[in-house]
Amino acid sequence: MKIYINGKFYDKDNAKVSVFDHGLLYGDGVFEGIRSYNRLVFKLNEHIERLFESAHSIMLKIPLTKEEMIKAVIKTLKENNLDDAYIRLLVTRGEGDLGLDPRKCRAGATIIIIADKIALYPEKYYKEGLEIITVPTVRNLPEALNPQIKSLNYLNNILAKIEAANSGCEEAIMLDSMGYVAECTGDNLFIVKNKHLYTPPQCMGTLRGITRDSVLEIARKNKISAHEHVITRHEVYISDECFLTGTAAEIIPVVKVDGRLIGEGKPGKITLGLIKKFKELTKVTGVKY
Repeated sequence: MKIYINGKFYDKDNAKVSVFDHGLLYGDGVFEGIRSYNRLVFKLNEHIERLFESAHSIMLKIPLTKEEMIKAVIKTLKENNLDDAYIRLLVTRGEGDLGLDPRKCRAGATIIIIADKIALYPEKYYKEGLEIITVPTVRNLPEALNPQIKSLNYLNNILAKIEAANSGCEEAIMLDSMGYVAECTGDNLFIVKNKHLYTPPQCMGTLRGITRDSVLEIARKNKISAHEHVITRHEVYISDECFLTGTAAEIIPVVKVDGRLIGEGKPGKITLGLIKKFKELTKVTGVKY
């Protein structure tokens, strides 16, 4: 594996950043998870755009242009000779001192690109569906740390993931401060009711996921009524189908939530249809390398 750090490639064992890097010390940075399929990088431009938006929001200056960042991602994929890959792109505030003040990070941002394989969930869950729970950890308030910012500070999500794991589940629903469904620890959530598709709006403490938006686009093109709407746990419990979306997860069915069976307790027809259409989309959409 060759890892890109600030324009140079390093073997995995030699890929290092300073212990004074603010990304390590404080989670001060932003990231994107990106996938390629058969040497097509899916929605690369959208991921780079979101990375720069996150950086702009936290006043982090990225030393590359968007076009240069795209070239760096492509170069990393070619260097690793991967046809199908998961790409983790990170930009940290860079090396500073032990204080919080980002003005002390005079060396500039650190850019790290890692490309490798990933399987977020075992294959059986894509066929049989996940059982998930709602956890006590509430999603960050947008006024505190807006979930639209994909920051390196993921402790909010990690704490919820720990609660899920302690309950024997792979994933968990996080509510917002008003008790509405926000998202899962690493995925967006959808439900199907009476052949209508629903997902929480991005203003409800929810990341505007790129896979989420792809699913909404696929649904509309296939004349499936799709809505961004506030969702309660009750509405999840009585839904006909439920599934999660994310770059690493892709689309994964959910068949039980908080002990309640969803629909018939197996992946639903609309969910399976969307999975098929999404897989078809990844075969023909993306930046070639």
